[in-house]
Amino acid sequence: MTPNTESIPGAGTDRNTLLFERAQRVIPGGVNSPVRAFRAVGGTPRFITRAQGPYFWDANGQRYIDYIGSWGPMILGHGHPTVLEAVQKAARDGFSFGAPTEREIELAEEVLAHLPSMEMLRLVSSGTEAGMSALRLARGATGRSKIIKFEGCYHGHADALLVKAGSGLATFGNPTSAGVPPEVVQHTLVLPYNDVAQLEQAFAEHGQELACVILEPIAGNMNFVRARVPFMRRCRELCTQYGALLIIDEVMTGFRVALGGAQSLYAQAIPGFAPDLTVLGKVIGGGMPLAAFGGKRAVMEQLAPLGPVYQAGTLSGNPVATACGLATLREISKPGFFDALAQKTRTLMDGLKSAAAAEDVPFAADSEGGMFGFFLLPELPQNYQQVMQSDGARFNRLFHGLLERGVYIAPALYEAGFVSAAHSEEDIAQTVEAARAVFATLARQPA
Repeated sequence: MTPNTESIPGAGTDRNTLLFERAQRVIPGGVNSPVRAFRAVGGTPRFITRAQGPYFWDANGQRYIDYIGSWGPMILGHGHPTVLEAVQKAARDGFSFGAPTEREIELAEEVLAHLPSMEMLRLVSSGTEAGMSALRLARGATGRSKIIKFEGCYHGHADALLVKAGSGLATFGNPTSAGVPPEVVQHTLVLPYNDVAQLEQAFAEHGQELACVILEPIAGNMNFVRARVPFMRRCRELCTQYGALLIIDEVMTGFRVALGGAQSLYAQAIPGFAPDLTVLGKVIGGGMPLAAFGGKRAVMEQLAPLGPVYQAGTLSGNPVATACGLATLREISKPGFFDALAQKTRTLMDGLKSAAAAEDVPFAADSEGGMFGFFLLPELPQNYQQVMQSDGARFNRLFHGLLERGVYIAPALYEAGFVSAAHSEEDIAQTVEAARAVFATLARQPA
C-alpha cells in the first residue's frame, strides 16, 4: 500500500521533526499529554494539521488511516456534517456564558435515556475531573475514606488514583507520580484486576471502611482487558453487602462499546446489575472537552448546592461542547448504528488475526462495538501482569511498520484502538494489507 501524501511547500523537509524540536523548547517533552511523545515506541511524533472522516494528515502532508480517533471520541469520524453544523451554530451564539443553558438539560436527558442506572448527572470538562468528583462524592455520601482500584485501570491523574500495587496481598498502594505524597494515597487499596479472591479478602479486612470500588469494565489502558462476569458480579455483591458504592468508569467505553455502555452488556449477564455511579467522557463530548458523572438521585443530591459535597467548574456544560456532544449522541442513537460499527471492528480484528497467523506471529485480539485491542501474545491477558508479558520491542516494530504504510495506531503497547463509522471496507482492507506486510518482516526477525 502506498501512503497517501499531499504536495506541500518544503516537502523535502521533515516538518514533524522541526515542529517537535520547536515544541520541546516551550512545552515539557514537546507534548501536552505524555503518550503523544512516542517515548514508548521511539521516533518523532506526528503533528496533525487536519482530519476528515477516518483520516488525518500530518505536517508533511502524509495521510493516515486513524485508529485512535482522538483516543475514542470520534465515533462518527472527523468532521461529520451534522455535528459540524451544530458546533458552528452554537459557536455563533456564544462560546461560554457561565450560566445555565437549555442544551445542558437536553444533553443530560439524552444520556440518562440510555443509561438506566443514572437518574441525575453533572457535566464537567474532562474524564479526570469526572473521576475525581465521583470519588469525592462516594466518600461524602458514605462518610468513609478508603477506596479500591485495580492495577492497570486508569481513572485520570487525580492524586488519590495515581497509585501502583503494594508489595503483598491486599496492600495499600504507593504513588506512581512525583508530587503525590504517600499520605494522599494511604487510603487507596490496589488489587489485581479479575482476581475475585483478593477482592473478597480486601472486603473482609476493610469492608466497613470502604467508600467505593472504582474500575474500568473494559480496561482500555491495558490495551483491551475485559472484567470477567464473575468478577464484576462479585464487585457488585460485595459493595452492596458492605455499603460501599460501585463506580464504573466508562470514560472510554461509554457510548463506544454499546449505546448503553459496557454496563448494559454486564446487565445482560448479571440480573439486576447496575453501578451506583458512572463516569463518562470522550464520546459524550464528540471531540470537545466534556465529561460527566452520575448515578441515583439520592447519591447525586449530596452534591452542592443541594448537599455538602462541593464540586464546581467555570466551563462545565460549555454551550459549544454540549452542542457537539448532543449531535453526536443523536447520530449514534439511530437504529443499526452499533451493529454496523461492531461488524466493521470485528472485520478488522479477524483480518489482523488471519494476517498474523499466516506469518506465525503470536497475536490475540478482542473488540466490542467500536473499541478494540490486540496483543502479541498467544492468548488474551486477564490482568496487568499478563499484559506486561507482551513483546514490547516487536510491538514497536509493528507500530512503525504500520505508520510507514499510512496506518496510525496508538503509539503505546497499552492503549486501546478505535474504529469509527466513517471507516470503509477499503480502509480496513488496506489496514490488513499493511499489517500483513509488517507481520512478514516480524516473522523474519528474532523475537
